[in-house]
Amino acid sequence: MIYLDNAATTFPKPQSVIDGTFECVRKYCGNPGRSSHKLSVKISEKIYETRELIANFLGTEKPENVVFCQNATHALNLAIKTTVVPGSHVLISDIEHNSVLRPIHAISEQKGVEYSIFDTKGDISESIPRLIKDNTKYIVSTLASNVFGREISLKKLSDIAKKHNLTLITDSSQFLGHKPIDLSKTPCAVLCAPAHKALFGIQGAGFAVFSDDVKRPTLFEGGSGNDSQNLSMPELLPERFEAGTLPSPSIVSLFYGIEFIKKVGLCEIEKKLSALTDRYADLISSMKNTFLYEYGNGVISFNVANVPSMIIAEEFNRYGIFIRSGLHCAPLAHKCIGTLETGTARISLSYLNEFNETDKFYKILTSVCKKYC
Repeated sequence: MIYLDNAATTFPKPQSVIDGTFECVRKYCGNPGRSSHKLSVKISEKIYETRELIANFLGTEKPENVVFCQNATHALNLAIKTTVVPGSHVLISDIEHNSVLRPIHAISEQKGVEYSIFDTKGDISESIPRLIKDNTKYIVSTLASNVFGREISLKKLSDIAKKHNLTLITDSSQFLGHKPIDLSKTPCAVLCAPAHKALFGIQGAGFAVFSDDVKRPTLFEGGSGNDSQNLSMPELLPERFEAGTLPSPSIVSLFYGIEFIKKVGLCEIEKKLSALTDRYADLISSMKNTFLYEYGNGVISFNVANVPSMIIAEEFNRYGIFIRSGLHCAPLAHKCIGTLETGTARISLSYLNEFNETDKFYKILTSVCKKYC
């Protein structure tokens, strides 16, 4: 088996993540913040340790501003819908995933919010300011495309937001864990991420890191473990946005995933991913009748002649190589490379992929080209 669908979720997980998560489930997975017995206290402490680890990993000093969510989509909905005010104008990138595009579209219909799409092919320091209007208040942007890996500079986004007094919300789903982020140097109002992708956690958790002091309305209400007689949610983070029982095993897995990354080192991870990405790109481009699109950050999109991307993925699946086909929930990105009607076959890599896997990939790609071209 060769797994090349890590932009959807990383697999396999590091052994330390598996062991740490199983230990939580076996030994101390009580309900955090809901009881005073030792299992509840133990898991509460571990979750707070994870907040501290995330804050340190991102260069922020406020672990209480790390709010745990179901996934990055949940985090982005929370950030967008509690931040953007009616009648305002929002700027989003031309490579956004539907986890940004759909919430923005929804509030454009529900709250009279306008939005414009900025070009990322050139210099965003030029393309973004051209779209700013009197009621422009926000930038919501991914940091890397899940379709072809194009990166958007957080430093530039942060500088533009500061210069034009805009609130910046970022989706780091395809970036965090591959490359470093230091919010003390490149601040944004809210950074959103999932546990289960490049941070090597299991599915079921994500987080939003709030860096500003804006008091936001709640998106969900329910039990918070304290101040239960109050009909309103608590005022302070993280409890204000963490209604109901947290996905404790997933949060604990995130702790061990970040610990794994710190042990390996982001520089080493970035170096290996870059080399692997280049290797796969070289193999694809060496074949006749293949179309290699823009690639980077461990993500490569391609097609074979006029073969539907689904057929390509099915052929690889037959031989135990798992890739993804279609639009990857990101129609805007496909518009950029002209594949909105066809979609693409996509390889997405993890640090745990190995160079010797490329030989089998090349062999199967060769057979696909011979069979259909």
